[in-house]
Amino acid sequence: MNRSVLRFTPLLAALLLLGGCSSLGVKPWERDQLARAEMAMDADALDLSLDEHIYFSKEASSGGQGFAGGGCGCN
Repeated sequence: MNRSVLRFTPLLAALLLLGGCSSLGVKPWERDQLARAEMAMDADALDLSLDEHIYFSKEASSGGQGFAGGGCGCN
C-alpha cells in the first residue's frame, strides 16, 4: 500500500465518524409530536400514583424515586 493512503486513512475515518453525528437532534417540525400529552412521563395519573406507591413501599419513605438506596439498607 501507498504511504499517503495509510496517512490519510485515520483522518478519513474520523471525518466519517464525526459526519454521522451531524444529524442528531429533534427537528422543529418534529417537536409537536413530542409535546403531545401522551408523550409526557406522567401522562396517566393512575399509572403515576401506582408507580409512586411502589417506590414508597420499596423505599420505606416518601419520594424515593429520585435516587438509589433507601430505608431497607440495600442499594
